Amino acid sequence: MKIPLDQVKKLRKESGVGIMQCRQALIESQGNREKALEFLREQGLLKAKAKENRAASQGLIESYIHTGGRVGAMVELNCETDFAARTDEFKELAHNLAMQVAAMQPQFISGEEVPAGTGAELQTACLLLQPYIKDQERSVQDIITETIAKVGENIKVSRFARFELGEPESGK
Repeated sequence: MKIPLDQVKKLRKESGVGIMQCRQALIESQGNREKALEFLREQGLLKAKAKENRAASQGLIESYIHTGGRVGAMVELNCETDFAARTDEFKELAHNLAMQVAAMQPQFISGEEVPAGTGAELQTACLLLQPYIKDQERSVQDIITETIAKVGENIKVSRFARFELGEPESGK
């Protein structure tokens, strides 16, 4: 099947993955852009699964101070190499996660950290399970998985802290 180059470029701009991967996705989906995006998401999930046990000891610490200076957050986001930590995708993810922490006040990174019997609602209490503030249809974990597919390295949130003027420190 012949796929027009402009269609491949448009899919690449939307997804952030390579041209050859976009072309293959469009061939697999017979030119259907929505199906091609879904195909790329599935491939990203497979790549992320394959990388989840790899050591993530590099990265960066990102901070966010909300307008007015009354609320702030810091997030330590790790990846495999300092090269990946310097990419725009990784930096953007770190910034957006710091905003997520400031806005949504998670108490834990993942459901595995929640002590038994706390009665906390996991989707509210766990950062990775929360709906992403910029797209309520996807979770924070979905956003991280997509970035793993783009960057090609394992990415993990190691810890975070949220500060609010006059409130005790919260975070993991």
